[in-house]
Amino acid sequence: MAEPGGHEGPASTQRAKVCETHTAMVFFVEDRVYKRKKPVDLGFLDYTTRSSRRAVCEREIELNRRFAPDVYLGLGELRTPGEQGAEPLVVMRRMPDDRRLSHLVRTGAPVADDLRAVARHLAAWHSAAPRGPAIAEQGTRDALAARWEASFTQVDVLAAKGPTRDETGEVERLVRRYLAGRKPLFDLRIEQGRVLDGHGDLLADDVFCLGDGPRILDCLEFDDSLRYVDGLDDAAFLAMDLESLGAPESAAFFLAQYGEFSGDPAPPSLWHHYVAYRAFVRAKVSLIQARQGAPGAHATARRLVRMALRHLRASAVGLTLVAGLPGTGKSTLSGALADRLGAVLLSSDRLRKEMAGLSPQQTASADYGEGLYTPEWTARTYAELLDRAAALLALGESVVLDATWIDSAQREAARHTAESAGADLVALHCHVPDDVTAARLSTRAPGASDADLGVAEAMAAEEQPWSGAVGVDTGGSLEAAVGQALAAVRPWGSDQAKVFRRPYMEPD
Repeated sequence: MAEPGGHEGPASTQRAKVCETHTAMVFFVEDRVYKRKKPVDLGFLDYTTRSSRRAVCEREIELNRRFAPDVYLGLGELRTPGEQGAEPLVVMRRMPDDRRLSHLVRTGAPVADDLRAVARHLAAWHSAAPRGPAIAEQGTRDALAARWEASFTQVDVLAAKGPTRDETGEVERLVRRYLAGRKPLFDLRIEQGRVLDGHGDLLADDVFCLGDGPRILDCLEFDDSLRYVDGLDDAAFLAMDLESLGAPESAAFFLAQYGEFSGDPAPPSLWHHYVAYRAFVRAKVSLIQARQGAPGAHATARRLVRMALRHLRASAVGLTLVAGLPGTGKSTLSGALADRLGAVLLSSDRLRKEMAGLSPQQTASADYGEGLYTPEWTARTYAELLDRAAALLALGESVVLDATWIDSAQREAARHTAESAGADLVALHCHVPDDVTAARLSTRAPGASDADLGVAEAMAAEEQPWSGAVGVDTGGSLEAAVGQALAAVRPWGSDQAKVFRRPYMEPD
């Protein structure tokens, strides 16, 4: 065996440790690692000729030296007696197994500091990574949709014993709905320079947490276009793998750290979407491994598809209408619900005063239908409310709209806004006994709402029936009301991933 420069590799009497992936055999010999590509044609890659294997080995070394230059030593050769020519090998410095991130996670070791270091390293590398028109083209909504569709086709062919059709069918539906309404989001990501030449295959098995900093190995080398990704997509791969290892809290922590170090303002829906994408791609890889006879690969594929499904449910962009007469507690519920969902809260009371040039606390009291509360003012307020909601939905932000929604025409306009944006619409109607409303309004401190008991009674007389709204009893504790609301907005319960939260960043 010849190493880079023609030097002979270590002469060892120890038996080599051998690991196998769907594309390579990896041999661990003392302080060296030798990777030999398999002569396989998987459709999306073809290593059936020695020249193709040599080319991909050279490319792997070149690309991975970007992340770990002291690990990738160069190109070696394996010569077998009786065979003509030499088999190319990637020669690497061996990393300590007990410092693999996957090992640390599996053994329950504390990894927060290591994940922070990996997030910092990845964000720093991303900040200087190559960018350009050809790279940006792979970050468009349509390019991502094409990759999803290709994976759907491949999984359908491979999944005879894998995921159920119901599960993959729901994955397809949720993906298409999310992407259909989010073109402005992906256009903005390109405009912000978020699409770059990244790693493309960031697994915890290939991250080593050393005292002088992390080493990230084994980037994707067989197809450059699959490495041209949104930086968040690159980071989401590792988050997916951490969750697959049974550490969802570590996954969320890592993504939050990456978001902070990269200064990335991406909506949580995009975090979830990319984690789902990576889980589905890994499910496809597991199905390929199953065809090669890997034990347990079908079960792994099913588990990964279910992970993708949980995150796609969490990524679904929603428009939630919180309705109710003055004094029913709709604004209190709206704020608490938006916080639990990680959604943007828009209030008709605040917006009306903003449009009039008033501060939210500045009074504009008037009889019902007068002053800032004429039908014309109300129509303008609701139109602006829905325009702002539409812009946010297109950028992947879920929105909670706090307003009375007594008019069926306003409700229909909201339904149209949600449908146009590919967003899930849920209407909640807050209700309490009349005496509770009266007591609340009589003791309410001045604020964004100017409504008194007389206004509430006048609105009640005009409120139109709303059979499609989910009633929420807001006469008890706030937590109980939030629980009722969440049951309507997030009906999957534990089968939906927890909401990712962006890190708090101080303004410049």
